[in-house]
Amino acid sequence: MASVQKIVPNLWFDGNAQEAVDYYISVFPESEITATVNYPSEGLADFQKDMAGEVLTIAFKLAGQDFVAINAGPEFKFNEAVSFMVDCQDQEEIDYYWEKLSKNPENEQCGWCKDQFGLSWQITPANIDQHMTGPDGAYNPKAFAAMMEMKKLDIAALEAAARE
Repeated sequence: MASVQKIVPNLWFDGNAQEAVDYYISVFPESEITATVNYPSEGLADFQKDMAGEVLTIAFKLAGQDFVAINAGPEFKFNEAVSFMVDCQDQEEIDYYWEKLSKNPENEQCGWCKDQFGLSWQITPANIDQHMTGPDGAYNPKAFAAMMEMKKLDIAALEAAARE
């Protein structure tokens, strides 16, 4: 099934793509697996022979956004250079996604977290710029400083800092 999106993120997993995709679609509404392709039984390199019939790729949607997961090997790992931002409408939604996606406390800072599969997320208020900027459009240093001290973002604390 062709994607409507011009650019589709392709996520490399170390043999646990199905587990990861199943988890992500349980977390985000409007999510589903749209296609699964298995490794063929013929034409594999010698080091791939044991993968015949196993899941190769999974096309899926998270909150309506198309993704592909590839079941590969340990050669590549996720890092913080790429993250996915989740725009949240209120503190309740921030708390929900943080609880579901933050599984690596040493990698938490100013709304960024890392899940059990190593993928980085930014859990932010949808109107983060309104909390962070002053009337001139520049970042409010007090709100910015408050954010830098937080792990999970606290909307009320950001608003209070912006008013100081």
